[in-house]
Amino acid sequence: MSETDLQTNGVAAEELRQFIERIENRDEVIADANADKKDIYAEAESRGYDKKAIKQLVALRRKDPAERQATEAILETYKAALGMA
Repeated sequence: MSETDLQTNGVAAEELRQFIERIENRDEVIADANADKKDIYAEAESRGYDKKAIKQLVALRRKDPAERQATEAILETYKAALGMA
């Protein structure tokens, strides 16, 4: 039996190492995806699109329709109260 297969204080070292490596791999995938997303925003911006507006649209599309409608209704109410409507 190897050192990493041994249990130390109730911890299976090999299993723990595998969990850590899986998390590290996911972190790398996320970092790569974020870099790709940054490139897409830069490309859109270079073609004349407003990056902030695109980010807002992405956030709105992420919400379910009922939640999106509720958020928009509250925003319109607040804008009207401030004389911005």
